[in-house]
Amino acid sequence: MNQETAALREKYGAIFDIIAAILFEADPIGINYQTNTDEYEPEVGTILPRLDRVTSAAEVQQVVHEEFCRWFDAEQVGPRENYGSVAEKIWQAWCASSQRRA
Repeated sequence: MNQETAALREKYGAIFDIIAAILFEADPIGINYQTNTDEYEPEVGTILPRLDRVTSAAEVQQVVHEEFCRWFDAEQVGPRENYGSVAEKIWQAWCASSQRRA
């Protein structure tokens, strides 16, 4: 684990791992090879800080899609609509998290 990931885990606690697990399970980019459970951690590192400013699952969907376009080829990422389910799961986890700020 690099220092940046460690710092984000310290700052955000369990929600970091929860979101990483949601992305790993959904595997929107097709990089889940069953043994690389940390594969989506870099993306979580850029998604998570932006969640402080979202107010809905639709906004989470926009954030996730934007960050995936930043990390991957847009063609590989696909359309924003493909991220509705994963955004809903992230939104639910974020709302349940003690990290959510009013």
